[in-house]
Parts: sequence; C-alpha cells; structure tokens
Amino acid sequence: QVSFDKLSDHAYAYTAEGDPNTGVVIGDDAVMVIDTQATPVMAQDVIRRIRAVTDKPVHYVVLSHYHAVRVLGASGYQPRHVIASRDTYDLIVERGAQDMQSEIERFPRLFQAVESVPGLTWPTIVFERSMTLWLGKLRVDLLQLGRGHTKGDTVVWLPQDKVLFSGDLVEFGATPYTGDAYLGDWPATLDAVAAMGAQRLVPGRGASLRTPAEVKAGLDGTRAFITAMFDSVKRGAQAGKDLRTVYRETYDALKPKFGDWVIFDHCLPFDVTRAYDEATQYKDPRIWTAQRDKEMWRALEG
Repeated sequence: QVSFDKLSDHAYAYTAEGDPNTGVVIGDDAVMVIDTQATPVMAQDVIRRIRAVTDKPVHYVVLSHYHAVRVLGASGYQPRHVIASRDTYDLIVERGAQDMQSEIERFPRLFQAVESVPGLTWPTIVFERSMTLWLGKLRVDLLQLGRGHTKGDTVVWLPQDKVLFSGDLVEFGATPYTGDAYLGDWPATLDAVAAMGAQRLVPGRGASLRTPAEVKAGLDGTRAFITAMFDSVKRGAQAGKDLRTVYRETYDALKPKFGDWVIFDHCLPFDVTRAYDEATQYKDPRIWTAQRDKEMWRALEG
C-alpha cells in the first residue's frame, strides 16, 4: 500500500509499507527526488504522484547511498543531474556491478520490470562532505554526517522546514540492513542526525515520521537494533564461537523484540555476517556478490 505524504509545503514522502522509500522536494523552480525506486518503470508511480501536485521539472536526483534498490530507477526521471557523495561514487566504481546483480537476485520482487534498467546509475555531480543547492529561495543541504548504513550515506536537509530525508541511516518498523555498514560508527552518526533537530523525517523504510516524538522513535528504534545486534555478535566472536553459532544466538536474542519488523528474516543473516566481520578481521565491508550471497545463506540457513 503506497502513501504519498505531504510533510511541508516543499516535502513529500513516497512510502510503501516497508519497501524502499523515495523523498520529493519541490522548490520554486524545480523538483528534487531522493532515492529513485529500483527500476525506471517503478519510478513512473512516483512521477505520477509528483505530477498530481506540481508540473515543475525534475532537475535533480540525489542518491542517499549506492545500493541498487535505491539508484537503478534514476533514468526514469530524466533529471538534469544525479548527485552523490564522493564515497558513494567510489563505491559504485568499486562494487556497483556486483551489488546490482546481488540485489536483483536476492529480492526480485523489489525490481519490477528489471529489464527497463539501462545499467548502473552514474552521478553527474559528486560532492565532498556537504553541498548546498537553492531551488529558487528554498535551501537544500546535502550532508554526510558519518558512516553507518554505508560509508557514503547522505542525508538531505530542508532547514527552513526542518524536514530531513535520512536514507537508510534511519528505519521505522523495518529491519536495518547492515551488510555494508560501519556498525561501530553508526550510533555516533545517529547522534549527528538527532542533533539536526528534524521535526519530520523520511526514513529509508517505513512510514514517514511527522512529529518530533515519531522522529525520536525512529532514531531510538534504529539505534536499539544496531546496538543489540552488534553487541550480541561481538560477545560471541570474543568467546571464539563460529559464525553460524553466533547467528543462531543473535537471531534468538533479537527475535522477540524485532522479529515483527519488515524483512527481519531476510536481513539478519547479512547483518550478522557483516557484524562478525567487523568484530573480527574486516574493518571495511567485503563486496557482496550473488555467489557470496548464496554461500552465506547456505551456511547460516541451510
């Protein structure tokens, strides 16, 4: 069930019950789209809803990070520019092709009409740490507040409206995917998100958060999952337990509190695998390939 929520005179949230969200910013002279849906065909539903509220052209697409489900629909908007952080651009160069194949094979339901994808989405504007755009008189800040979901995470901030688009740094009622995360850094990055003072927030997945109390709940829930999952894995790794044992123990520990969150069973094997890597020998996330996905899934789930 898709919702298209108006958060301010300039900000809308396209949400779909835990499937990836898209943000829309309507300025004086142009539209910005934050995260694109997974295919150009899927993007058409976002465009249809944009056209119900404005006829202004889509000049900008912003990538909150590099994951295929967030970026492969970009061509559907025919934007003037696709904007990403330098870290996100570098990740597309390093692992974009492998991520595209991996994600499509993992979760084909999220890639409707995948044949409409022309290939990888390449940014045309790349920024370092921060960038400000003016859509007429509307100020739009693009910020890297720290590593979390990936090393390239970008938030979009409307200071006049106090609306924040967080990408997958924040989820609401949806299990964070942490397969490419920096789990040790993520809580401090959430502190930086909280310090922005957003009154409304569009998470990467889940319903739009429309009050300060809801924003806090989204931040607190994301932090609780990240912290509980990583702490469980670190304890097991420090005790010398193997990955499968750590996974089963972490699943059992988290299931009562988080098991009803969207895609819990899908995400947790990837989450625990990355957490185990970070707790042992891999400071930076290893590249996921379709073959590595299958091998991991067989090892942990049979």
